[in-house]
Formats: sequence, structure tokens, C-alpha cells
Amino acid sequence: MDRSASLPSSSSPPSPTPGSAEPARPAGSSALSRAERFVWLTARVLEQRRFAYHFLGGGADAVETALTAYLGTDGGYGHALDPDLRGPVSQPPHAVHALRVLDGIGRCGGQRVERLCRYLTSVSTPDGALPVCRPSPHGYPAAPWVPSADDPRGDLLTTGPVVGLLHRNQVWHAWLFRATDFCWAAVAALAEGGTTARPYEVAAAVAFLDGAPDRARAEAAADRLGRRVREERLIVPHPAPEPADDRPLAPGPGEPLQVHDIARTPGSLARRWFTDAEVERSLDALAAAQQEDGGWPPHRRAWTPVATLEWRSVATMEALLTLRAYGRRI
Repeated sequence: MDRSASLPSSSSPPSPTPGSAEPARPAGSSALSRAERFVWLTARVLEQRRFAYHFLGGGADAVETALTAYLGTDGGYGHALDPDLRGPVSQPPHAVHALRVLDGIGRCGGQRVERLCRYLTSVSTPDGALPVCRPSPHGYPAAPWVPSADDPRGDLLTTGPVVGLLHRNQVWHAWLFRATDFCWAAVAALAEGGTTARPYEVAAAVAFLDGAPDRARAEAAADRLGRRVREERLIVPHPAPEPADDRPLAPGPGEPLQVHDIARTPGSLARRWFTDAEVERSLDALAAAQQEDGGWPPHRRAWTPVATLEWRSVATMEALLTLRAYGRRI
């Protein structure tokens, strides 16, 4: 049976509560209903379960069960949870993705996260941080922009979001002490111009600052970082043109980022960096980026068809959640 044919044509879509017993169905012509068809047609089971939780009243248990399929015996995550890293080996980017999923369903705690923190401890660099990618003895495929080094250094790209999400959920573990110090130092260097800044480092810094427990310090650091972002135009404060399909595969996953990619919710410290008009234009661009099949394009260059398709389902979830967070009708 064609799933799209069963969507009702009600003109006033309801606002479901995540975890409620009865799934709520969107209007047949809405952005949400078109995204729903895309998710059921193409997405991984994990994104299907996440969509059901956030928009159809599904349960959190089903999301956790789907996430468990990516769990390794070491407490970390692998199996292409982050689609740019193929193979079963646990890697820090997978941990970032897992924590975002758990945070979104209110399950970022307990034994699952305790085991993950033990894994993070085991793979940390001497300065207590996480590398972007640890060397794999089996040489599993990875995107061309994923760094490969026998002795990788700690990096804000992975450490910032992990530390921020753990603090946001009031997780306390010994690993966090040195990792938090690393993030404060990295953000300070980024804000003060001590390091080369790229949009993805800014996003990682914001993810840390939004969850950091010392709110006064976080706000001061965000103010300094925001000044650099504005002065150097590190984040595009208006809709950016689509990058060319023939752009090179290195050195990063995709550029540039827009306002909504950095300030994912109105409560983010990065929201203060932009005017109301800039935020609204960015959200307009995000809403307009929904493609004909109902999905959103990823902020990733195409390097393998499967990874691109998997990133599209992730990007679709992120787009819907961001638009809803800002009160946009979807």
C-alpha cells in the first residue's frame, strides 16, 4: 500500500507531544508530510524512529533500540552511525551523533552513557580531549576529508559537542574534567584569533558553550567569539548560494554554514550574534531548501551514494527540528 496515499488532507495539522500514545498525522500538502514520506521511503531505521518520536508521538524506547544497533562492545558507537565513517569500529564522531540522539529523546544518562564515558576515556589524547578520528587497523572506508594520523591530536570538533551535551544533561564523570579544560582553552584561542577559524570549529565551540555549566563564563566567551564571527564573516548572515556539484572533496565536509546551522535553537548563545532579520532570512532559506522528494540536502560533499542518502535523512531531521524550535509552521 502506498504510505503517502494514507495521509489525511486535514487543513489544520495538530501539534503532537513526543511520547504520546496516539500518533498525530500532518496535513497532506505540508512540509512535514512530504518529509515523512521521504523518511519512510529512504531513511535508516534510526531516523525513522526519531521522526516517529518527534513528530508522530512515538516512544523513546524505540529510538534507543534502534541506536543500540550501532553500539560496540567497548561502549562506543560504530557501523556508520556517522555516515562518513564506514565499518564497525567505534570512533568519536559516532559518539557525537549518539549523544545528540539521546539528548533529543531525554535519555542522555544512565549506564549507556556511563559506558560511553569509559570509552571516551580510553580513546582520549594525552591532553584529555578526543581526536576527530582514531587510526583503524583494518582501514575501513572513510570520507576523504576525515583526517588520518597514527598519532592524532585532540580536537574541538569532536570534544566540544560531546562535553557540551554531557554537561547539558548533568552527566558527571572523571573524563569531563580535563576535557572541559581543553574546550575552554580551545574556545578562547578560537575567539581571540589564536587559531585559524572555520565554520565547523565555530559550531563545535557553540555546542560546548551552550552546555557548559559555568554560564557567566560561557556567555563572555560567546560574546568574544561572536565578535570574531561577525568581523571575519565566518558564518554567512544571509542565504548562501548552493555550492557547485564539482567542488573538490577536501578539506572539509562542506562550506559555508548559515545562521541556522550555528544557532540551532532560539536559546543558543549564538542566536545573539545575528539580527532578527538575519535569522528569519536564514530560516526562510532552510524551509525553501526542502527538495522535491521531501528531504533536505546534507552539508556534505558527495563521496559515496549511500553516505549521501544517509546524511540526507539526518539533515531532514535537523531541518525539521530547527524550524519547529523557532516556531515555524511545518
